Amino acid sequence: MPTWGAALALLLAALALLGLLASRRAVGAGTLPEARGQDHKEEMEGGNLADQFSDRREPLPGGCHLICKPSALAQYLVRAFRRSAALETDPRPWLSGPHLQTLCHFVLPVGSGPELAREYLQLADDGLVALDWVVGPCSRSRRVTNAGGLPAVLLVIPNAWGRLTRNVLGLCLLALERGYYPVIFHRRGHHGCPLVSPRLQPFGDPSDLKEAVTYIRFRHPAAPLFAVSEGSGSALLLSYLGECGSSSYVTGAACISPVLRCREWFEAGLPWAYEWGFLLQQKIALSRYTTALEDTVDMGKLFRSRSLRELEETLFCHTKSFPISWDTYWDHNDPLRDVDETAVPVLCICSADDPVCGPPDHTLPTELFHSNPYFFLLLSRHGGHCGFLRQEPLSAWSHEVILEYFQALTEFFRVEERMKGLSRRQASFLGGRRRWGSLQKREVSPSSNLEIFSWKRSYTR
Repeated sequence: MPTWGAALALLLAALALLGLLASRRAVGAGTLPEARGQDHKEEMEGGNLADQFSDRREPLPGGCHLICKPSALAQYLVRAFRRSAALETDPRPWLSGPHLQTLCHFVLPVGSGPELAREYLQLADDGLVALDWVVGPCSRSRRVTNAGGLPAVLLVIPNAWGRLTRNVLGLCLLALERGYYPVIFHRRGHHGCPLVSPRLQPFGDPSDLKEAVTYIRFRHPAAPLFAVSEGSGSALLLSYLGECGSSSYVTGAACISPVLRCREWFEAGLPWAYEWGFLLQQKIALSRYTTALEDTVDMGKLFRSRSLRELEETLFCHTKSFPISWDTYWDHNDPLRDVDETAVPVLCICSADDPVCGPPDHTLPTELFHSNPYFFLLLSRHGGHCGFLRQEPLSAWSHEVILEYFQALTEFFRVEERMKGLSRRQASFLGGRRRWGSLQKREVSPSSNLEIFSWKRSYTR
């Protein structure tokens, strides 16, 4: 598909969003629920955006709140975020509107961006995914994030539509400057990755991502691995973390404006401008694979789709080879289906004025953050959907916060391991004083090797 088609789609989406913004100003009433209509009042009075999330919340600079289950790690993160300079700067009034924040994120051109080195990974079923390694530009002031001297790998997962936004590239550039080795994961048929088999990746199917992570670990076996997802791409990351559990190889993860209740999100639909813009972008992207997919998908019905749900059903439910029901599809693709198996900390950065996901009291599973010690919700007053712009229109404060979060995790785990090592040495010393004569006869149990993994549960106390 020629590049002018994608540019036209983005232009139309921009016009639609601007029309929606203008209409909201004209009528003076929000199309989204109650949180939108009271934004200004809450800003002036310092209103608490987390009241509906019970008392288990921690106030942070910039009117943000951290909502989580009390734990040792939670206390450490609260102290780290309270020192964060990124949270202290509010956007200028003209930049705080949710539609403008979202529009700048999705529509503004990405610019030159970082230097990328692409690899194609052939999967077990002969399909292809792409890995874009960020290799430049390298700054002379580049710092190393790991005390061992190896740069940590940062796996970045774009949104489910395959759109590589300027904020994703900005995060990669900042991470490279901070000493990370970023790599962007592209699904089958996304962002120039060839579709060599008539199969696309369902919304929350992590099978392709598993193979990609295995390959990344093969290339960098000793480097820590962190993961970040954007918007609807969070379904893929959360599905992966839930299915793999403690075998995910990931040290920490972050989700920017995640869609957590995905089925309800598809069924309720988006405000018409966003629904129309995303749907048009999807159709243009899929049009290049009409011949490849026509044996498995009714392409005529797909291009007649009038909603994102209808398009998703046509692609993955009403197939010619193996049709399934909408209920069955979400049984296998709900990103929270195995959430209790997640064994790494996950930070979700959301805004109360997100026009794509909707108001937090309706779209965020609050019980997840209250009961699961691995999930943390950073809720801000402004940010739109994946925007989080501050004084400079091209800079997102969420980037700084995510990297500070990963640094805090690294420091916390290092302290935990040091304390455990000290406790083990003290126990060994005391035991040796009592039974030093029989120490040489003592046999070591093979199960004692499992002790090195105990840190995965230690910070939930």
